[in-house]
Amino acid sequence: MQQSDRAGLLYALAGFCTLSIGDAIVKGMAGEWPAPAMAATRYVFGTALLIVLLARHERAAIGLPKDKLQWVRGVAISCSAIGMFFAVWLMPLSEATTIAFTQPMITAVLATLILGERARRSTWVATVIAFVGVFLVLRPNFATAGWGSLFPLIGATGMAVTIITNRAVTGRASVLAMQYYMSVTAMIFLIGVTIAANFSGLETFKLTWPHWSVIARCAIIGVSATLAQMLIYMGTVKAGAGTIAPMTYGQLLMAVVLGWLFFGDTPDALAMLGAAIIIGAGLYLWSTGRMKVAPKTDL
Repeated sequence: MQQSDRAGLLYALAGFCTLSIGDAIVKGMAGEWPAPAMAATRYVFGTALLIVLLARHERAAIGLPKDKLQWVRGVAISCSAIGMFFAVWLMPLSEATTIAFTQPMITAVLATLILGERARRSTWVATVIAFVGVFLVLRPNFATAGWGSLFPLIGATGMAVTIITNRAVTGRASVLAMQYYMSVTAMIFLIGVTIAANFSGLETFKLTWPHWSVIARCAIIGVSATLAQMLIYMGTVKAGAGTIAPMTYGQLLMAVVLGWLFFGDTPDALAMLGAAIIIGAGLYLWSTGRMKVAPKTDL
């Protein structure tokens, strides 16, 4: 393996594991403040960090995007964030993260439906296999959380739409500007959702003045998520998106460890089997995609 590939894999692994740290912090704040408010605050701090970086390297990019697809990216990632906030509150961290790993399959299906990409047989096979795993993981949670146990699927779908729109806007701005546009539009959307939810009459969404530690933890989540995305991008640059793809499962391993250490979550045998099936489906989809783009060599 080349040195650049090794470095890329390590960058990507560090980035994906950092995402799980943010999820663990979110889980520890369950019920302390409304989920939309936490998500909005997370993006306020993330956007502030990106503005500082843009001010040094690309000042002209600071502002609101005129491209409508940039707003779609922001709304999609907002839905993903809220879905995962509720998911980790209602379910063990490892199981919520496991179901979120249906995202590659959902992305592949949406690419077929929205972008008109040709559907491969492996896409449908992986999707069916993955949702068998989802059923096994959801089995104990559905009895306790009811339909709320589907929140990780909402999170995964929001992320899938984000990735689809990322493909559509590739090359329209620098990587840093693209990350900023997604963050600032998500921030605006989530602030609007937070205000609307506050007046909905539902006690769960009633805004109160939060403890300073809630704001501090939201800041840590915002900064760590931004750092994680940068590490993943650096890994992609050094090793390529296809090479680093399996490193995403480092996020799941970190979620299992953090859930066990801090929340006493120990997945049962069927949940572990479901996780293995979902991971297997994702790796199968990844491997078939790699074989498809692999250059032919003459023997």
